[in-house]
Amino acid sequence: MQVDIKTSDIRPIRQTFSHIARRFGADKPASRYQEATYDLQPEVNFHYRPLWEPGFELYDTRRTAVVMRDWYAFKDPRHYYYGTYTQARARQQEAQESALEFVDRRGLLREAPGEARQRIEELVLPLRHYEWGANMNNCYVTAYGYGAAITQAAQYQSMDRLGLAQYLSRIGLLLDGNQGASLARAKQHWVASPEWQGLRREMENLFVTKDWFEVFVVQDLVLDGLVYPLVFQALERELSAATGNGFGMSVEFMRDWHGENLRWVDACMKTAAEESPQNVALLSGWVKDWVARSKEALAPWAAVAFGAQGAAQLDEAVSALRQRVAKCQMAF
Repeated sequence: MQVDIKTSDIRPIRQTFSHIARRFGADKPASRYQEATYDLQPEVNFHYRPLWEPGFELYDTRRTAVVMRDWYAFKDPRHYYYGTYTQARARQQEAQESALEFVDRRGLLREAPGEARQRIEELVLPLRHYEWGANMNNCYVTAYGYGAAITQAAQYQSMDRLGLAQYLSRIGLLLDGNQGASLARAKQHWVASPEWQGLRREMENLFVTKDWFEVFVVQDLVLDGLVYPLVFQALERELSAATGNGFGMSVEFMRDWHGENLRWVDACMKTAAEESPQNVALLSGWVKDWVARSKEALAPWAAVAFGAQGAAQLDEAVSALRQRVAKCQMAF
């Protein structure tokens, strides 16, 4: 008896999904980031217009004055899709939880000098309300933005902001032994203390800004570009020295997150600016206007936080932001 064994060489027609193959070619495998990001934006067959804004389609590029030939040019240098995003944040959260547990066991914040605890309560904890506002603004970018390349990253950004608000709340609980009184007082500082009203005013102005790309520029480039260096770099150095590095350990996630996040923000800004001179002029105008407003808004806070050095610290933050903007081929 003879048995003939035949083998077949089965070659796939393409290495990935058809919409990815049309963009990148069918002869090479696509990355998971590409498959989870590109050409997912619905573009046709909308069955109704939004009743609240009948002049626009449900998804409409006209919701921003920024013009792009390809809205998928906004690549995230971190290559975050849901899987890689959650894995990265899980690792960071594990490290931050360990740091907070150490601070709690050693009582580094609870037993810190009264002046240091008061400064944290008055100058840092109210930022949890700022982070909630940043969550709202990035949710707006996600809802009205165009192209999953930027709206996907904006959604991750909005989730991060709730996590940042929670970590700020944890710091408050570490200050007062899980009583929550420091958080209640911090809310009153946000609502009523003069040094916070400028930032609060600009956040609320941003809530009613219609152009979603302008909201992205102001929240994630301008405001974060000033608030984070002032609070989590300049002020952190002073408060860490007064708390046995307890405060520094408590905000390590904020520093790491901001350093990572600005890579995405700056990449988006540079991509939009490289598209056209019209975009450069538009973006530069937004940045110039909102930097001036934000500097004025933060001046009272800086004066309380740093005393006579407040203006110099604020100017240093503005100078660093100017350098970032210049690398994105814009100016203010």
